[in-house]
Amino acid sequence: MSTDRYQSPLSERYASREMQDIFSPDKKFRTWRRLWIALAETEQELGLDITDEQIGEMKAHQDDINYEVAKEREKQVRHDVMSHVYAYGVQCPKAKPIIHLGATSCYVGDNTDIILMTEALQLVKKKLVNVIAQLADFARKYEDLPTLAFTHFQPAQPTTVGKRATLWAQEFLMDLEDLDYVLSTMRLLGSKGTTGTQASFLELFDGDQEKIDRIDPMIAEKMGYKACVAVSGQTYSRKTDTRVLNVLAGIAASAHKMSNDIRLLQHLKEIEEPFEKSQIGSSAMAYKRNPMRSERIASLSRYVLCDALNPAVTSSCQWFERTLDDSANKRLSIPEGFLAVDGILDLCLNVTDGLKVYPKVIEKHLMAELPFMATENIMMDAVKAGGDRQELHERIRELSMEAGRTVKEEGKDNNLLELIAADPAFNLSLEELQKSMEPSRYVGRSKEQVERFIETVVQPVLDENKELLGVTAEITV
Repeated sequence: MSTDRYQSPLSERYASREMQDIFSPDKKFRTWRRLWIALAETEQELGLDITDEQIGEMKAHQDDINYEVAKEREKQVRHDVMSHVYAYGVQCPKAKPIIHLGATSCYVGDNTDIILMTEALQLVKKKLVNVIAQLADFARKYEDLPTLAFTHFQPAQPTTVGKRATLWAQEFLMDLEDLDYVLSTMRLLGSKGTTGTQASFLELFDGDQEKIDRIDPMIAEKMGYKACVAVSGQTYSRKTDTRVLNVLAGIAASAHKMSNDIRLLQHLKEIEEPFEKSQIGSSAMAYKRNPMRSERIASLSRYVLCDALNPAVTSSCQWFERTLDDSANKRLSIPEGFLAVDGILDLCLNVTDGLKVYPKVIEKHLMAELPFMATENIMMDAVKAGGDRQELHERIRELSMEAGRTVKEEGKDNNLLELIAADPAFNLSLEELQKSMEPSRYVGRSKEQVERFIETVVQPVLDENKELLGVTAEITV
């Protein structure tokens, strides 16, 4: 690790080695060479004078990239693609005349970008599926544990711990649907020339339209893709990058929402993220257990949400068949968006695998508020005992306000049940009222909703992607 110049925290602290490999120089330039080989093979198969010896020479040097030669050449010509064409030619003197034949720089640059984004999306999908699986396990485990629900972060009708987790899982499932759709639309640029007209291939193939029509499908097949885009300028449409980054932003938004909920629950001491024995929560306050993983999820997620604006602006600013103001931006926004989401998902895997639940604290908070939640049931019982519904509604409202003042102004426990028992209008004893304070009576169909959600929505997705399951994450700091 170099300590005398800036290093991206996305590489040093957050993203996995696997995601870093996808966007590494080695991966990029080896893919360039695979594309040059695919082009040469295609041109040979369509009748150009390219020999097996030339292609064999190119394959022999596919992976041993002579970086120093390319670096020195780029100092002279100021063009990265032509520098690597030159360096490849130095290693392959027989193939030198036909490397990059008929192509423009975007043939290797843009096709490689699509290939790398596709592989990166597949890695994101693998981790996303495992986050969903872990949330499903957590939801199932706590499907019937009553807890206070909150609207406006004010106590509301109870739910269960498991039901709340299904809300997190559902948003990640929506992200998975978007990801699968975008993956299904990924197409290579192919080889279409300087403005997308394939004019160079009209020259190479003496105007043979049938042969030219076969170039892109053959390249796509050799590179493992179903097709290339039907039309293009010099580049593939930069709206593709927008689509991809929007998927990443969706995942970031879902992760941010979940991490916020966990941070609030940790403040309430109801649920905590994992905390190692030797972990330090604060340099000054030794007792603290800060939700640093969830905070980091939120922090990285905000970066991705902002980063998603980059390709949208870039695609809107492309003039006619191409301008180069996309290049520097793409080099930053695309890889770093993926590296950040990779770090986010690793944190999500770590957190959802080790959430600590404190049922006694959850019960204490619930029971402190439950008398307010139970007032409708209490009113119905009082009506059954001979009371007037309208009169009881007004009386229970007044007593609720009084109990609220006792809690807020005097710092005492909620005494609503005692107030109701002492009011002859209700004709209910304190013992009868206390019997109605069973939390499970107030969670509605939470348990059944969890079971049905996992059975009908989550499990089919996990079954369809079972080969992706079993991923664990190691976070660096």
